Amino acid sequence: MHQAPVNNVSSRMIETKAAVSHFIPGLALLLFSVTGICAPADELTPAKSKAAIRTADTSKLTKYDSLFNDLHLGRLGLGRRAFDYAVIGYNILKAKNELNNPNILSIADMTTVSGRKRFFVIDMKNRKLLFCTYVAHGKNSGLAKTLHFSNETESNKSSVGFYITSLTYSGKHGYSMRLEGQEIGYNNNANKRDIVVHSADYVSETVVKSQGYIGRSLGCPALSPAVYKPIIEKIKNGTCLFIFGNDTKYIVNSELLKRKIYVKKNKR
Repeated sequence: MHQAPVNNVSSRMIETKAAVSHFIPGLALLLFSVTGICAPADELTPAKSKAAIRTADTSKLTKYDSLFNDLHLGRLGLGRRAFDYAVIGYNILKAKNELNNPNILSIADMTTVSGRKRFFVIDMKNRKLLFCTYVAHGKNSGLAKTLHFSNETESNKSSVGFYITSLTYSGKHGYSMRLEGQEIGYNNNANKRDIVVHSADYVSETVVKSQGYIGRSLGCPALSPAVYKPIIEKIKNGTCLFIFGNDTKYIVNSELLKRKIYVKKNKR
């Protein structure tokens, strides 16, 4: 049987090694984007994420890639698209000095069913996941899945887009927090619609276990009574909140997401 010369074998091995090295970074990021049920933040193990990052070419990872991986956000249930879009708008609002507290970014990933923890509060300065919990969507947006969005009054649907958190008050739901919608046509009617962050008994692990999904609001991102107070205390008065959903019209037309291109062109 004819055998290839040793130098040809070595050449093929080198080519194979190069091909694998080329594809692994993308593969690693894909694996990290797989959704899962969220675990408590205090159970995170940063050491594991560092080991996972070493499987990729870390020189090609941005600080946000590393943040997403270090905090296990993909494994905990946060979609990578939701995170990436959130970072775009957050950075624009931060650059415009619209945020009184630019250290905190909150993301409600409504592409995930309500029976999973899909509200994430991230300390961007200290690179920590502060909260990961359930959040309700509007009753006319869907049952377990958030399928429909609206900016109209009396729609009882959730509204996508970027918000800036505002003042707290005591209302019919107790301690609550107002939201200022930043996107005309998508969430700028938040105040008119009384879209606020408040607690609701239908947002709990018990409800999930009984029916597979949590209850629904009239459009507000309602939180569990067990965690709403510390969350509101952490994110009130000028932090960025991004509510993301499967709304192609919003993704294509959002002025904040469009500005990503404008900002990049000016940096060149």
